[in-house]
Amino acid sequence: MTAPLLVRVARREPVERTPVWFMRQAGRSLPEYRAIRQRHSFFEVAGTPELCAQVTLQPVVRHDVDAAVLFADIMSPVLGMGIGVELVEGVGPVVAQPIASRADVDRLSTTEPQQEILDAIGIVRRELAPEKALIGFCGGPFTVAGYLVEGKPSRDFAKTKALMYREPDTWHALLDVLAEQFSRYVAAQVAAGADVIQLFDSWVGALSPRDYEEFVAPYSARILAAVDAPTIHFGTGATEELLQAIARTGGDVVGVDWRLPLTSPPDDRAVQGNLDPAVLLGPWERIEDAALDVLDAARDRSHIFNLGQGVLPATDPGVLTQLTQLVQERTVEARV
Repeated sequence: MTAPLLVRVARREPVERTPVWFMRQAGRSLPEYRAIRQRHSFFEVAGTPELCAQVTLQPVVRHDVDAAVLFADIMSPVLGMGIGVELVEGVGPVVAQPIASRADVDRLSTTEPQQEILDAIGIVRRELAPEKALIGFCGGPFTVAGYLVEGKPSRDFAKTKALMYREPDTWHALLDVLAEQFSRYVAAQVAAGADVIQLFDSWVGALSPRDYEEFVAPYSARILAAVDAPTIHFGTGATEELLQAIARTGGDVVGVDWRLPLTSPPDDRAVQGNLDPAVLLGPWERIEDAALDVLDAARDRSHIFNLGQGVLPATDPGVLTQLTQLVQERTVEARV
């Protein structure tokens, strides 16, 4: 059986057209998702296999994108480790007792992945067309550690960096236990039916390349190496030099946000990205021009079309459908 289109691109195989999906496509802008959230909390949806599968599939049904991405939160794999996390509207993950010492780290315990999430993956893979990929999802170790230390999202991650610099042994112990937990989590997702894993380090741009190499890269590499499936490695806000370090760390596909060109990753990797999500709030003529610029920049690469970050909540779902059709039709035409 032929592998899904996105999987073949991740392997840098010849393909008939460019695949397209959108980060945070499951939810955010969809009215059918908001209707579910009126009745259920985020973690209720993510923890109920049927609801999780329904939300995961909603963008595929509406937009005909080439991949479903598991509906989960960046903090999902830490919920069983002895950490209290609440998702606060307009704020993000809020940790009841932030990590502040080695004793706090030593109290953490690794657990088996939540069966509800694995059951949801099985439902989605059974309902998803064979040519469409199911992308599993895991937060990057720096981003999750940052939430655990800061207690909530931060602009400068000052507490996190202070822990890194003042107590490196504590920092490495924290990332070691997270890497173990996340490695189990992504391996279980693939065993349950995920075709691809994306490691999403959304705050890694707060680091210098040197600090990334010392304090983060070994743990991200360990997580990416834990699966026998293609992987996408994505970090936002990266400089050109930091993106090179991210690529060296691992990942069959390197995600690029909108602030860097798609030519930034090494030539021996597929690339993903990198339309500015805010462009989708403008008129269609500007969206089309920007999307075609992305496709032109990627014409000599194995490329997965995506945004350079997640879908913004105010995005018109009809625009996402129209954009999906544009990418699919234009890239077929380019190969004829």
